Amino acid sequence: MSDVRVIIQRDSEREERVVTTGTTAAELFAGERSVIAARVAGELKDLSYEVGDGETVEGVEISSEDGLNILRHSTAHVMAQAVQELFPEAKLGIGPPVRDGFYYDFDVEKPFTPEDLKAIEKKMQEIQKRGQRFSRRVVTDEAAREELADEPYKLELIGLKGSASSDDGADVEVGAGELTIYDNLDAKTGDLCWKDLCRGPHLPTTRNIPAFKLMRNAAAYWRGSEKNPMLQRIYGTAWPSKDELKAHLEFLAEAEKRDHRKLGSELDLFSIPEQIGSGLAVFHPKGGIIRRVMEDYSRRRHEEEGYEFVYTPHATKGKLFETSGHLDWYADGMYPPMQLDEGVDYYLKPMNCPMHNLIFDARGRSYRELPLRLFEFGTVYRYEKSGVVHGLTRARGFTQDDAHIYCTREQMSEELDRTLTFVLNLLRDYGLTDFYLELSTKDPEKFVGSDEAWEEATETLRQVAEKQGLPLVPDPGGAAFYGPKISVQAKDAIGRTWQMSTIQLDFNLPERFDLEYTAADGSKTRPVMIHRALFGSIERFFAVLLEHYAGAFPAWLAPVQAIGIPIGDAHVEYLEKFADTARRQGLRVEVDSSSDRMQKKIRNAQKQKVPFMVIAGDEDMANGAVSFRYRDGSQENGIPVDEAVAKIAKVVEERTQV
Repeated sequence: MSDVRVIIQRDSEREERVVTTGTTAAELFAGERSVIAARVAGELKDLSYEVGDGETVEGVEISSEDGLNILRHSTAHVMAQAVQELFPEAKLGIGPPVRDGFYYDFDVEKPFTPEDLKAIEKKMQEIQKRGQRFSRRVVTDEAAREELADEPYKLELIGLKGSASSDDGADVEVGAGELTIYDNLDAKTGDLCWKDLCRGPHLPTTRNIPAFKLMRNAAAYWRGSEKNPMLQRIYGTAWPSKDELKAHLEFLAEAEKRDHRKLGSELDLFSIPEQIGSGLAVFHPKGGIIRRVMEDYSRRRHEEEGYEFVYTPHATKGKLFETSGHLDWYADGMYPPMQLDEGVDYYLKPMNCPMHNLIFDARGRSYRELPLRLFEFGTVYRYEKSGVVHGLTRARGFTQDDAHIYCTREQMSEELDRTLTFVLNLLRDYGLTDFYLELSTKDPEKFVGSDEAWEEATETLRQVAEKQGLPLVPDPGGAAFYGPKISVQAKDAIGRTWQMSTIQLDFNLPERFDLEYTAADGSKTRPVMIHRALFGSIERFFAVLLEHYAGAFPAWLAPVQAIGIPIGDAHVEYLEKFADTARRQGLRVEVDSSSDRMQKKIRNAQKQKVPFMVIAGDEDMANGAVSFRYRDGSQENGIPVDEAVAKIAKVVEERTQV
């Protein structure tokens, strides 16, 4: 035995300790039940790892990001073991951790049923209680192939060692280093219960899994490619405590209530007809009202900020996207070309910026015109794979509120600051208030332009972002090919984060399009180009607001701002006059003159989430008044008609919620 000197790192504190050879990370953190793994020289290790002389060891808490991933991946192993115990013919795919949970893919003869999932979860609970140990074992490629000869998908992964991708989860199985198998061992006898090809690390035992639940199953192509076999994927979630699991399930239930696809149907706002195609929505009259109001308010605010409106076509010759670079860098996201005019390729446009560049270049430009702010509600088309299309939030055809600003180098910083302030204030007008910013920097494998230009653009954006006083989060390699960007991330009413506006600084497209303006000294000078999408897309922003408000839009956005509910037939005409008065002030008011009873009319209005229910009976008519009933069930009686109309108008004008 010899002494080993190690450093234990806890946040900013460092403790030096002398231990004997063979001491494990588990012994360093004995008694600290929340520590489930270790980080040594930046690498995650099992607690069974034997520490070496001079190493710095940091405990990984189960509630940390790395700890949650280890918990969830370990739970995925338990699920796969349970599946193979119940369905011995099942072949194993990949089981990575994902946000808030995990999944595992299986090749089975028929899809799993809800009853199957219940049985699998029960079997998982049995395995969890057995306290099986996760034991890491290094193997050669040949030995792994021999051991896993009956697992065809694992054999394919062995061949990927060193080149596995995080995109399809393969990197959780085979990393860049040595090949390892994790054995699940009986707690008492040490006998092998199950094994899986895995990079690790894992929890010490299955008893360290505090709380989990299986959520659903779905079909999924092996490694995400439509060319590969279709497998069955089971999704689950795991948390450091039962309370956290309960809170997560309650959150999911609330999110399901707010699902924009569900609300869009219930409130008759939009649909995505199969006859048109996946990811291509149509807006119904009520949804059309909301969208028009959103667009009208945005137009007015853009006019106040000095933007000029332009319009461009939906399709263009392919040569334009060769010039812009999209056919080099973005072809996978574009629809295939249409061959017209004796073999000329035409494309549906995925971006508006190349056409805006042609508008800038349509005539000579002077420095006196700059900054030139061009704005368009421009519909674009992007070919998203069917597996990622999701309602209005991930569509194939959508309308961007797209702006491109052309300015001088000297104006660049001030214009970016002004643009970001405008973006944030306009989002606040729509009711989003909780933001942080993300700075996306160059992808070293996918960019155009010089390193110097990228460095200048990135630093300029960083300084502009920091002036807002909001948290700034780095996004390394996340920029578009032509320049770095700031993304505005907004939290909704239940705490989910949505990417909203993007502001991109671009020195490259002006170069590719040979854009110039005449400077004050008469020389020809390249403008700087700022790309800016405020909503991102109208459809996606519509969906975000629909979920944020759970369909109960503030009155200024609501398709019906007030609905008259007569107590009896004798009160219909009175409320029609009230509605006429309100409509003359630009309010959207209807009267329910159906044969339904009053209570049914109230329930209908509540289901439609109308902000103001305007009720009238004999006493109201006699006093020239109405009564208000609100969405929360509260009521305000005996309001004179003029005051009632004025109150609705004030709530609409001030964009407040009732």
